[in-house]
Amino acid sequence: MLSKKTKYAIKALVALGKNVEKPPMQISKIAEEEHIPKKFLEQILLDLRNAGFLYSKKGAGGGYSLNKKPEDILLVQVMRVTDGPIAMVPCASLNFYHKCDECVDEKTCGIRSAFIDVRDATLKVLSETSIADVIGREDTLKLNTDNI
Repeated sequence: MLSKKTKYAIKALVALGKNVEKPPMQISKIAEEEHIPKKFLEQILLDLRNAGFLYSKKGAGGGYSLNKKPEDILLVQVMRVTDGPIAMVPCASLNFYHKCDECVDEKTCGIRSAFIDVRDATLKVLSETSIADVIGREDTLKLNTDNI
């Protein structure tokens, strides 16, 4: 399941991606527009800034803006910054691997094998989907619902 931290990070990046040609957005505006608790958002934005996705400006006219183009920020990158591993079991993780305590033999473990397939399918989608793609999907969905 997608954590609230990751979901809020994506929502904030989408809001900033839609605002790319405008002045930096204040945390309070992002929090209000995206229905994210402000204190939680502050920590998320700091993590995203430290990972190089965001630029922050202090003082009058300050706030956050994207440090990369929306098409260059992939969901897989955001998830790894906010939650760590993509895999659902530690023995199937590429970047955060560790052997499961109860495992007798990884080479013959059907659970591990199945979840490696799940990881690979998930990675394919997340590695091919950017913040710009999410914005495009939202625009398409709004257009389709407006025409009903």
